[in-house]
Amino acid sequence: MQNFLAGILLLASEPFRIGDQIVIGSFEGTVEDIQTRATFIKTYDGRRVVIPNSNLFTNSVTVNTAHEQRRLEYDFCLGFGDDIAQAKVILLQVVQSVPGVLKEPAPDVLVVQLAESSINVRLRWWVQPPRQFDVLTSHDLVLEKAAAALLAAGIDILFPTQQILFHDQTEETDGDRLRQREGWPPGKGTVSRPARQVPTARPAGKSEPEQAPLGRRED
Repeated sequence: MQNFLAGILLLASEPFRIGDQIVIGSFEGTVEDIQTRATFIKTYDGRRVVIPNSNLFTNSVTVNTAHEQRRLEYDFCLGFGDDIAQAKVILLQVVQSVPGVLKEPAPDVLVVQLAESSINVRLRWWVQPPRQFDVLTSHDLVLEKAAAALLAAGIDILFPTQQILFHDQTEETDGDRLRQREGWPPGKGTVSRPARQVPTARPAGKSEPEQAPLGRRED
């Protein structure tokens, strides 16, 4: 009864129609049929999913084709030493030259994060129609041309990296950021010497002197 009532409400309110592309939970595809008890969608890899109408009525559903236009975006990770202003100009020129990208609303490029190892720049653009095939095609063309243009200009597209510095805590300069050497260019002058002696290996054939037993004193 719950699915039947939900089906009647879905047919009456029409939040989506046959032919729309929707996302419900982990399923995404094109609506094939809306019946009184269930809705049938065809996934992009050719499978049919039968969804009870009560699930569609009580859960959030994303309708990708509800509007004629759809905005796409992608984040590029650039180096801190790169010219970010130049990179933004290159990305705008690339996306404006790709067929299918709308002039209005106009594409834009924004710096969205100063990450641990990169400056993240987000490229945003609009396409029409917003169907999955058109979205994937636009992504492919924009990213291919953008990567080639950035590399040709000498701007690296980075991946997450970490730098690990090993610090010698035996040096007398330990804790002095102006004098310790690890992680900074070597300074002029002599190399710092250890602040404490590190035990060395005892020559072969020599044993440690015997200690007197507790309670006895040697004269």
